Amino acid sequence: MTTENEYRPGLEELAGHYKDIISLLGEDVNREGLEKTPMRVAKAMQVLTRGYQQDPRKVLTDALFEEKYDQMVIVKDIDFFSMCEHHMLPFYGKAHVAYIPNGRITGLSKIARVVDIFSHRLQVQERLTQQIKDCINETLKPLGVMVVIEAKHMCMQMRGVEKQNSITTTSDFCGAFNQAKTREEFMNLLRGESKRI
Repeated sequence: MTTENEYRPGLEELAGHYKDIISLLGEDVNREGLEKTPMRVAKAMQVLTRGYQQDPRKVLTDALFEEKYDQMVIVKDIDFFSMCEHHMLPFYGKAHVAYIPNGRITGLSKIARVVDIFSHRLQVQERLTQQIKDCINETLKPLGVMVVIEAKHMCMQMRGVEKQNSITTTSDFCGAFNQAKTREEFMNLLRGESKRI
């Protein structure tokens, strides 16, 4: 959680811009309920985009261990929230990540942290999926990586087509997951584990 002294430079300027935006929308920025809103929004936006200040590769290498395990490692149902770069509205859902180690593993929580870092940037779901996969592949150099993301987009729910229940699924994979059999095993494990838990 971001504390007061961890906010980035430019916070006051950002709040000033939000004050102008609120005024341009037709509101009185000096009324009681809105007086502190520009700063609140500025702080919230810095938290929601904190991923720009974090290095996901360092997160993975900080907990790197030699291990002769060469079967699939899956971290599923990783909750995430991100901001669509097209409308700056949230999209949110779950990420499922699998990799097959090649002599090195990382702490399981580090996979979730990688998802967290990339999702705390202005994003599109397609790029988010690819960035997670590329980071794990380039850092751990495993036998293969696969990432599946399922998300709901507020820009589709609140505006435009206003479809409340649509879910967007994206996937990216490399290495051993180029084989259909390996991808199928991953997807079967996702479906099967969900039923048992």
